[in-house]
Amino acid sequence: MATPLTADRLLKALRDEGLEVHEYRDWRTHNRNSKGPWGPVNGVMIHHTVTRGTDSSVELCYEGHASLPGPLCHGVIDKSGAVHLVGNGRANHAGLGDGDVLRAVVGESALPADNEADTDGNRHFYGFECINLGDGEDPWPEAQKLAIEKVSAAICRAHGWTQRSVIGHLEWQPGKIDPRGFTMDSMRGRIAKRLGAKPDGPAPEPPASYEPFPGADFFRNGRESKIITAMGKRLVAEGCGRYEEGPGPEWTEADRTSYAAWQRKLGYSGDDADGIPGKTSWDKLRVPNV
Repeated sequence: MATPLTADRLLKALRDEGLEVHEYRDWRTHNRNSKGPWGPVNGVMIHHTVTRGTDSSVELCYEGHASLPGPLCHGVIDKSGAVHLVGNGRANHAGLGDGDVLRAVVGESALPADNEADTDGNRHFYGFECINLGDGEDPWPEAQKLAIEKVSAAICRAHGWTQRSVIGHLEWQPGKIDPRGFTMDSMRGRIAKRLGAKPDGPAPEPPASYEPFPGADFFRNGRESKIITAMGKRLVAEGCGRYEEGPGPEWTEADRTSYAAWQRKLGYSGDDADGIPGKTSWDKLRVPNV
């Protein structure tokens, strides 16, 4: 049993394992803790999404759907091997599973058959959704399988667990088939080998290519620029978008309101959160070159 990792510790563990990690919107505070306990944690659970496309899959796992609110996992592993963090805390991914399986995971012993659904798995497992149709034909690129291996090893290292603390959804809940396309025994073998060596170390960050701060006077009524559209998209990605129809090239009151939300997220208040960009907050937003 273990206390769940904080957002900072989880992020560091993943990056120290050499993974490319993206923080999606307000993942650090996005959870289902109001619906039940989170922890003690006992293991890592691997799923497949039954979806195509990175952007739509990440959004789905963050938001959830009408019958199952998000987050639907803690992170999404895309086909390229990048990890997109979408939740921190209790997440709707494991559901009810077999208590005998949980006891085996806690004891890091051989897994029994999962023939009951009597135990809350959302409390006890980190969950990672991997983008794959789950039809047995959609390929699993090596980069994606390597990321699954690294994600699992990173969390096991952080808690002092072995590879036996990593299971698939199909080993937990009767009737589930995910992940389909490789065996969990083979993946646990890879994780064990990785845990026997030192982590790869932080992945090198790609060279930054962001729009320089254009000055506060740039942001005035009537201004039209691709930079404003790019800024709006970044505000939406950070969970600060206050747009009814989405960001556009013209500076509007919706842009100002959205930027004020970003300033408040950074800890500013009063006149310092007036919605007009300043250099410090702009640099932290990292608006890509257009």
